[in-house]
Amino acid sequence: QVQLVESGGGLVQAGGSLKLSCAASGRTFSSYAMGWFRQAPGKEREFVAAISWSGGSTYYADSVKGRFTISRDNAKNTVYLQMNSLKPEETAVYYCAAAPPGRGVSTTTYEYDYWGQGTQVTVSS
Repeated sequence: QVQLVESGGGLVQAGGSLKLSCAASGRTFSSYAMGWFRQAPGKEREFVAAISWSGGSTYYADSVKGRFTISRDNAKNTVYLQMNSLKPEETAVYYCAAAPPGRGVSTTTYEYDYWGQGTQVTVSS
């Protein structure tokens, strides 16, 4: 069982930056692949970024490549999402998620068993 708590969301102007954090409970955090997703009002939850258990592999949605960076610190049981050059259309609730050992890194929501409560990111124009 893994419990996830996101933080770091807030209000930022277009072009600005935010760094999200996701703190995980549990001794086996380092064996989980982790992902970030977002959901805007009236839209489906969409993939943003993912990272393997070791941090050696990362994946990004095309829309955020070159602007967002996912990373993890297994010693601190925390995964991060650095977001730069934010756009108003990226206003959404951002969720972190954990995929059980053996499932690997995925861009799809159904591969992740554990989810945080989400943190609101609002980008003003």
